[in-house]
Amino acid sequence: MQFGRKMREFGGRFNGRIARRAQIELSALSRELPVLIAGPTASGKSAMALEIASRFGGRIINADALQVFSNWRILTARPSAAEENLAPHALYGHVPGDQSYSVGHWLRDVTPLLSGPRPILIGGTGLYFTALTEGLADIPETPPEVRAKANSLPLEALLAALDNTQKARIDTANRARVQRAYEVLHTTGKPLWRWQDETPPPRLPLTRAQPILLDAPKTWLTPRIERRFDLMLAEGALEEARANLPGWNPNLPSSKAIGAPELIAHLRGEIPLSEAKERATIATRQYAKRQRNWFRARMKAWPSLDLSTG
Repeated sequence: MQFGRKMREFGGRFNGRIARRAQIELSALSRELPVLIAGPTASGKSAMALEIASRFGGRIINADALQVFSNWRILTARPSAAEENLAPHALYGHVPGDQSYSVGHWLRDVTPLLSGPRPILIGGTGLYFTALTEGLADIPETPPEVRAKANSLPLEALLAALDNTQKARIDTANRARVQRAYEVLHTTGKPLWRWQDETPPPRLPLTRAQPILLDAPKTWLTPRIERRFDLMLAEGALEEARANLPGWNPNLPSSKAIGAPELIAHLRGEIPLSEAKERATIATRQYAKRQRNWFRARMKAWPSLDLSTG
């Protein structure tokens, strides 16, 4: 996706005042403090980060759990090579698609980057931001045999293994979160919520950063999601899926890229492209809803910019 098109399609409103409700201007940002930009998919985070980096300098650092993987660029809306040439970027596409990558991995990778050029961290993975600004328990890695068993179990069986305290603290409809809690319990013998209650100090407290939460209401965001998937197809998302087809494994974390299962199903002759597109768009809207729910529940202290006004 070319930088100019991406800026016109998804950026635009980040010149001067970026949100009336918060009354924050890019020119008011400190030149030294790290900038944290969180928001749902298709809300224009990358365009905003590039605007800040081009005007004031800094290094753009990925805080999105899917954009770390090397095998999906278009479908995960990773910055293009042309965009990466406009400003320093880090932690994009640095993990092979057949490997697992957790929030713990990300936190270890991002820590040395916090002391380099002024960090501009952007992404839609709220857990990455809360781990960075609130701390993360140093939980041991999940053994392959535990993960294999967890992969084979239905969501109901995973939930049944968790105590009520754990179930009250996670989105029980989100398999990835439920499975993580199951794996921690069966790896360490201690529930995830106890590990979290013993969390060490954060690597970057929110008071030492400039957080910006992009508030993208459903009515504003949905048309952008639909337009963006069309753009992804035009830019080669189907060809990207075809390149991933030979080694496709739905249990890999990289296979959770929104739209990947649908395009793979089309390439296997299971559904027409029109249905794959419709399913992928629905999945993206559902993902954006989960993101907004996380932000509302866990990131209340972040200044919020209403993208539907201004």
